Amino acid sequence: MDSPAIDARLLLEVAADVSRTQIVTDPYRALTTDQKARFDDYLSRRELREPVSHIIGRKGFWKIMLGVNRHVLTPRPDTEVIVDLVLAAFPEHRSFSLLDLGIGSGAIALAILAERPQAEALGVDVSEEALAVARDNAANLGLDAQLALLRGDWTQGLADASFDLVVSNPPYVSTAEIETLDPEVKDHEPRLALDGGQDGLDAYRRLAAEALRVLKPDGLVAFEIGHTQASAVSNLLEAAGAKDIRVHRDLAARDRVVTAAKKPLGNPFPNR
Repeated sequence: MDSPAIDARLLLEVAADVSRTQIVTDPYRALTTDQKARFDDYLSRRELREPVSHIIGRKGFWKIMLGVNRHVLTPRPDTEVIVDLVLAAFPEHRSFSLLDLGIGSGAIALAILAERPQAEALGVDVSEEALAVARDNAANLGLDAQLALLRGDWTQGLADASFDLVVSNPPYVSTAEIETLDPEVKDHEPRLALDGGQDGLDAYRRLAAEALRVLKPDGLVAFEIGHTQASAVSNLLEAAGAKDIRVHRDLAARDRVVTAAKKPLGNPFPNR
């Protein structure tokens, strides 16, 4: 495992109901019988490669804490690149509409809404179980008044030019590659949120055109991508009529997000 000490500490914090500071300042505190039994159970589950986030039922993302389970992807630091880009593009005082396609736990939309109180968001997901997780997270963060949720197939049923911002972290792992992933991912995270088809690009083939359709002129679209997919996703967006296509890297200097804008209405040459 990549970070056994961190995993053990996180599990101990929850099992013994203590903080990180208490562990450091009082390391010889005895566990109660119930606490030890709970901790042993957590460790046994972790040895079977169940993700820590599933065992304790939560995961920190950006500046918020999210509930997670086996029905949603565990939020990852790489995805915070989208949040960083959006906050730079939409100042705090600005009101804007956000569409999160494949909202999952709500990580992206809720992190943005927590920083932009004038914004409103719609989250779409095909999974009712994922929507339930996002709904609970919005309520726990006091953001449910800013977020509406819809079960649906990407943008189906949504009106043209409806949103200032469209974000998505779609499934982008190729079907064959899934079996090579760590057990925490391939055995415990929803296949629906991982499997991007034979080449990992199935979702983008639909999203490129669909996201632009519901985006207002000069609006912004931001897609998380696999680190080898920047060129392919950029080409799909260009073919769909996007402008200002840019690739952004994560903290490991890998391509992670593609952003683009929608050309103003009335352009007779959508690919120029």
